[in-house]
Amino acid sequence: MGDVISYKDLGLVNSREIFRKAVDGGYAIPAYNFNNLEQLQAIVLACAETQSPVIIQVSKGARNYANETMLRYMATGAVQMAREMGSNIPIVLHLDHGDSFELCKNCIDSGFSSIMIDGSHLPYEENVALTRQVVEYAHARDVTVEGELGVLAGIEDDVVAEESTYTQPDEVEDFVKNTGVDSLAISIGTSHGAYKFKLGEGESVPPLRFDILKECEERIPGFPIVLHGASSVVPEYVALINQYGGKMDGAVGVPEDQLRQAAASAVCKINIDSDGRLAVTAKVREFLANDPGEFDPRKYLGAARQELISLIKHKNEAVLGSAGKA
Repeated sequence: MGDVISYKDLGLVNSREIFRKAVDGGYAIPAYNFNNLEQLQAIVLACAETQSPVIIQVSKGARNYANETMLRYMATGAVQMAREMGSNIPIVLHLDHGDSFELCKNCIDSGFSSIMIDGSHLPYEENVALTRQVVEYAHARDVTVEGELGVLAGIEDDVVAEESTYTQPDEVEDFVKNTGVDSLAISIGTSHGAYKFKLGEGESVPPLRFDILKECEERIPGFPIVLHGASSVVPEYVALINQYGGKMDGAVGVPEDQLRQAAASAVCKINIDSDGRLAVTAKVREFLANDPGEFDPRKYLGAARQELISLIKHKNEAVLGSAGKA
């Protein structure tokens, strides 16, 4: 890695101020994952049009896919693109599920303004120690840090867990105090991927554990809480994928009314990844099925980008409550 880059030189912000406003205002900041140009364009366009603050986030796998140097320039381009639209929305570049101090340090040094260190799979004391190490390095550079307590089931890039472990509310106060994190991801029943719940015939999605959320909120009042694995796995996209040759039987996500309820409480960051993937895949499959002779990626990726813009505007306006809050 070459020179150390400050996120401030890229026009990015950290999450501290936007989280404070979200907690006070009863809404959640959208955190959208991206892997390529079209996804990033859609996120920035939709958030600029709805005047929503936004966290653009990449996993370790996405960073490897896109290339760390390319990502830095993509982030700079995202900020400039929003400005040229006449929008001054705050944009955070965030590492999703960092799994080591070295990865977090490298991201901070290459221009990330926010870092997640996920030590939730470790014994409690080891999670505290690793998280504190990252916080000390990050805070010296005015970068904000998200930690995690509890384990979400499912698969997302390099993050794999067979079962959920709910966050223990009696640990959150100690964890926040002893790590110095700026926000905390908790486990209340969401999960990673497109197959969040295994439902029998006639069964409905189990409600999120709002009792755990409420107790966490009481233990750390006013502290920013984060929900991972919060895609709704939009049924229309699953149906389109299956209609045009895909195989996604049994894919189901978190109902949007439950996410609205969470966003109105202490949850001030909601991660959405799978819904974006589904929107893109559904539209690409539909486009190529209807026009099998087309081989220009701009055509089918352009259609996918437009669908993703529509999805993100809907999330900002109707689910997270972040529209108009920039």
